Amino acid sequence: MERFFLLGDEAIALAALDAGISGMYAYPGTPSTEIMEYVQSSAEAAARNVVREWSANEKTAMETALGMSYAGKRALVAMKHVGLNVAADSFINAAVTGVNGGVVVVAADDPSMHSSQNEQDSRFYGKFSYVPVFEPSSQQEAYDMVFDAFEVSEKYRLPVLLRIPTRLAHSRSAIKRKFPIPEKKLNLPSDPRQFVLLPALARVKYRNLLSAYESLKYEIRLAKYNNFKDGQNRRIGVIACGITWNYLAENFSGDNMDFPVLKITAYPFPRDLIIDITSRCNEILVLEEGYPIVEESLRGILDNGIKIFGRLDGALPRDGELNPSIVGKALGFKQPKMMSVPEIVRNRPPSFCKGCGHSDTFLAVKEALSSYKVNGVFSDIGCYTLAALPPFSIINSCVDMGASVTMAVGAADAGLFPSVAVIGDSTFTHSGMTGLLDAVTKNSDVTIIISDNSTTGMTGGQKSLATGRIENICRGIGVAPEHVRTIVPLRKNHDENVRIIREEIEYHGVSVIVSSRECIQTASRRKKSDAENKAGE
Repeated sequence: MERFFLLGDEAIALAALDAGISGMYAYPGTPSTEIMEYVQSSAEAAARNVVREWSANEKTAMETALGMSYAGKRALVAMKHVGLNVAADSFINAAVTGVNGGVVVVAADDPSMHSSQNEQDSRFYGKFSYVPVFEPSSQQEAYDMVFDAFEVSEKYRLPVLLRIPTRLAHSRSAIKRKFPIPEKKLNLPSDPRQFVLLPALARVKYRNLLSAYESLKYEIRLAKYNNFKDGQNRRIGVIACGITWNYLAENFSGDNMDFPVLKITAYPFPRDLIIDITSRCNEILVLEEGYPIVEESLRGILDNGIKIFGRLDGALPRDGELNPSIVGKALGFKQPKMMSVPEIVRNRPPSFCKGCGHSDTFLAVKEALSSYKVNGVFSDIGCYTLAALPPFSIINSCVDMGASVTMAVGAADAGLFPSVAVIGDSTFTHSGMTGLLDAVTKNSDVTIIISDNSTTGMTGGQKSLATGRIENICRGIGVAPEHVRTIVPLRKNHDENVRIIREEIEYHGVSVIVSSRECIQTASRRKKSDAENKAGE
């Protein structure tokens, strides 16, 4: 294949195109910006119609890529290290939902703060989220790792983090190109509730995530990048992480390092990898670009040989809350026999309140979608997420605040029709407006339903900043006025509401339907308060 002389950023971009991405999502931030710029200027990307517009922020970029993944296609996301803070909500939860098409997230760190406000190390996010991390030591390794990252992502159904520092992002090297891989075809998740993080589902998914993370330690596509080289001099051993391998090698002529060296460029790795080098040497020098993550793991808090019990060795459960019984059991105390739970206090599945406007909204949405093969919507976090359960069973996603709009945009980018999102009024002003701006900018073929109950209902009825403003916000963002429509979710309006929803689904562009009706709970409290005030006059 051909050879190229590329920046590290450019090598990653080329690799993503060669690995068959259908979408590239990013927000500009040094030292990551050149990744998107390379894809945008690529003739091959243009010929294949790879989606490659800038997103409104890093969070919407991550969520839109998740929507592309929902549709079974590969997506690359890029941002600088502080941008990962903005995207953290969706990034961390994406590890719990898992992915469908491969998702690789590039975080470009900036040690020494050449153009940044801090020196944070993105590897922490990988460890925190229980996702695999690749940390290339060269441009060629960065190129090669992208292919493996997408394969790992799809094998384990996890997003994968690729972490690069400024020196790698903005230096050039020769790259040997691989044979390109064709893009994936549209392929929806086999589990219709894969992306729904209702607590009962999320608990199971989280346990599966912990299990998958343990398996990743022995995954060959990670293990092959961690290399050990023995040496005769056992006085000291060196662990070199990522680009620091180059800093070590530059101190020697050729391959004449005579001490044991462990090169780590992929995480997680098995404990044996560390034991192999630490058991041979009197001292260990750890080289890391960023925080002392590996070093802290080696040092620990205690180094006097005392055995430590806790969540890692199984003395306490790895997931869920602790309680006095669990702690007592870990201490060796005999546990009392569990009493049976009275029927009256057993858990019951949640449901909409009687008379809730969300019920009438979803009845209309379900009927409007009944004539299409795709019978579901992207949802957000709120009371309306309960429509994932019977008798509605109409929700396909619930990832984080605002993700309904952006996942719908990403799914539309992938060719899904119709692509419909449902979001609450308070959630819309919290995180949905930026996604709508992305949709308007690219004129996405999406229908956004804003379920406006004039309050923040799920958390107890706090004031919603959206009240009385939604239609003007949508028009101000750029939605065509004739496609900002309002319906009242009542049974008597059902046929009319279905007709309006169908009309807007068939409009090929951005449309917004505001389903407006006061929350039944806040309306009841308001009427009671009004009656008490009137009686007191």
